[in-house]
Amino acid sequence: MSVKCAIGLMSGTSMDGIDLALLDTDGDMVVRRGPAFFVPYEAAFRRRIESALDTAKGIEHREQRPGDLGDLEREITLRHADAVARFRAEHPRWAGRVELVGFHGQTVLHRPKKSLTVQLGDGPLLARETGLAVVFDLRANDMRHGGQGAPLVPAYHTALAHALVDAGASQFPICFVNVGGISNITWVPARGDPVAFDSGPGNALIDQWVAGQGGIPFDADGMIASEGGVVASVVARYLENPFFARKGPKSLDRGDFTLEPAEGLELADGARTLANVSAEAILKAAEQMPELPKCWIICGGGRKNPHIVADLRRGADAMGSAVALAEDVGLDGDAMEAEAWAYLAVRSLAGLPVTFPTTTGCHRPVTGGVIVSPPRGQSSSALPHDFV
Repeated sequence: MSVKCAIGLMSGTSMDGIDLALLDTDGDMVVRRGPAFFVPYEAAFRRRIESALDTAKGIEHREQRPGDLGDLEREITLRHADAVARFRAEHPRWAGRVELVGFHGQTVLHRPKKSLTVQLGDGPLLARETGLAVVFDLRANDMRHGGQGAPLVPAYHTALAHALVDAGASQFPICFVNVGGISNITWVPARGDPVAFDSGPGNALIDQWVAGQGGIPFDADGMIASEGGVVASVVARYLENPFFARKGPKSLDRGDFTLEPAEGLELADGARTLANVSAEAILKAAEQMPELPKCWIICGGGRKNPHIVADLRRGADAMGSAVALAEDVGLDGDAMEAEAWAYLAVRSLAGLPVTFPTTTGCHRPVTGGVIVSPPRGQSSSALPHDFV
């Protein structure tokens, strides 16, 4: 497979906006990272997506769009097209090189036990709006082959791990930790397929807590938590959840963990306790790794919460492992998932596996994604849409 220039688009479980990243890659071991870009969602639109999570609970077939989900899907897609247009305008030297887009969409329902996952995002519409080939719906084929449909980033983590070891920046085995709304880990050995699974709640419970108790969308830099303390009994209740005893591969929906165990805590104590829950859930994942990692590399928005990171460092140190933020080893912890979607788009185009039995539980390594091209002769949109 030749090297292609791809844009990855990710709107994750934190629902805070669109991450965009550019990559030159062959979908295998060639990875040259380009610029990244973030377009935040305004508070009203974020609330609209949060409301959609309740609407989506009634979906029984992944093509269904009850209520206003059809309209929301169109607007989400247009916002992604707008992000691509703005990125290309700000990075003109890259604009003409882009060949395709990896489009995640917005997950509103994930029920792996029912082989059901729903991401709002219209691939053909995005292709028409951007004038670029689009690879989307990357989770469904994995589920058709017995997988959980998540996590999908491990293939990219594997390429990054080999690059880090080749550069002398780390040693195998390496564990990548993505602390998003839900946290997931990828354990990468020197040889063989990666091992990956969702590890537990990440930022989602903290965000829900401070929004409900303090009317604040998230705990910026852990400032609220810095005024509180860890309530160990609440942490213990969370860690008693049967999810943690289940063997991987395993994945979570945003609603699988709730705030019920934290009810009655003060605002700051709740924020600090939930940060500890996130860290302890990640550390507990070591029980299901073939070997303790030499290094945990922390990515995603949760790496900006100093309490999560400090708790991880303490726990990892007790195991004899090191903890590094993505930036400590020359990576971009904000852009990594968007980069992964660019990587997976090229990998899909090449027909290479995007999931493995050790990452999602699929019966065999499988590729995935639907590839659509823009109408013949169409040029990409030059102007962004107007969102208020």
